[in-house]
Amino acid sequence: MSKKKLLIIEDESSVAKQLKWSLNDIYAITIAPDASKARGFLSSGEFAVATLDLGLPPSPDSPEQGLKLLQEAPDLTTATKIIVITGNAEQEIALQAVALGAHDFCSKPIDVDMLKVILDRAFAMHDLETDNRRLHEQTMACSGLLGMIGISDVMQKVFQLIQKISGKDYPVLITGASGTGKEVAANIIHKLSPRSSKPLVIINCGAIPENLIESELFGHEKGAFTGATEQKKGKFELADGGTLFLDEIGELPLNMQVKLLRALQEGTIERIGGTRTIHLDVRIIAATNADLNAAVAEKKFREDLFFRLNVVPVELPLLSERPEDIMVLAHHFLTTEARAANQSRVAFSLSAMAALSAHPWPGNVRELQNRIRRALTIFDGQSITVSDLGLNDAEPESSTESLLTLKEARDQAERRCVRQALLHTGNNISRAAKLLAISRPTLHDLINKHGIETG
Repeated sequence: MSKKKLLIIEDESSVAKQLKWSLNDIYAITIAPDASKARGFLSSGEFAVATLDLGLPPSPDSPEQGLKLLQEAPDLTTATKIIVITGNAEQEIALQAVALGAHDFCSKPIDVDMLKVILDRAFAMHDLETDNRRLHEQTMACSGLLGMIGISDVMQKVFQLIQKISGKDYPVLITGASGTGKEVAANIIHKLSPRSSKPLVIINCGAIPENLIESELFGHEKGAFTGATEQKKGKFELADGGTLFLDEIGELPLNMQVKLLRALQEGTIERIGGTRTIHLDVRIIAATNADLNAAVAEKKFREDLFFRLNVVPVELPLLSERPEDIMVLAHHFLTTEARAANQSRVAFSLSAMAALSAHPWPGNVRELQNRIRRALTIFDGQSITVSDLGLNDAEPESSTESLLTLKEARDQAERRCVRQALLHTGNNISRAAKLLAISRPTLHDLINKHGIETG
């Protein structure tokens, strides 16, 4: 494994030689004796970390040149972590350096063991930010669809299906567990359709009391019932020319299912208390997290309405069924939510990334987004931790029905850990092996054993 590159910006040759001798077994050392040479090395992008003695020529007894270089550093490199070397009596200057962007500082006389700790921490932070940048680039490059993110094969198929059906006028039935993004999918179908310039009207069939849902759908005339003090258009009329999204359609009462079916078959409605037939042009998208086939068999949902709605079925997968998307989504949410909150330079810690990948996500994408919102509200530091996400105590539920043998559990745990390590390191075998605390040959054996793709 090649050594990590460390740049030492130091004009005193004796100090530079001492540091090189002390650190050469760990890092590949390059010495820059003045600010001019340091600028060239920093702008090369080759160095993850640099140490900087503020006293540089032509004013070695003053921090002027070092602080000036530190000010210029963001224009030379956005990635290099700079450790300022400063005297014990120069705490004020050290704090000034940190305010200018230095990652950390180490006091003179230099304690090599302490410097090694500081350097190790700086390299770890650089690697973490690199991983987060890679995930951000992966998110930006992934074939998402109008805000729906996914690089997994199963989501690519969903995107292809949505693109195919959006231009048609057939009813669509979106199925999937809570939090999988059914309303997002409905919005995308509408936006990609020829009706996109017309309204998308949404009604949650499970959130409206049974005695009010007919009025919500079809509207009412003034005086139609107690409290009807004026005429009201229903959701169908409001969606005329556009799309009506019937969320939680499985919650619709049976008597309303009959009226909805008639409206769909005839393309007409009548307001409650009205006598005029109103002709409408509305595309229907329905969604449910219920098993409508089972509801039909139990006579809880009309079979004829089911067939009318289920012309084009779109099934959204559980987040646990698309593990490749977890960190892509997580980084997307972290970036967008942090930007909305005017927060910057926020990243996930390695342990947080592992916890995100291992969590079963019973609440699916919505749970993931909410946990990241929570973390951004309470975190205190440069990176999001497991505790910030509220995942430190999260354990999947167990049952005797899903009890595994010890061999099955061991294989499952091995497969999950290897996949997580490869995900976090961008399929870098050496780094993944280091993360798992095993040798490269052992990791290759595990990859082959579990048939894990690394290409």
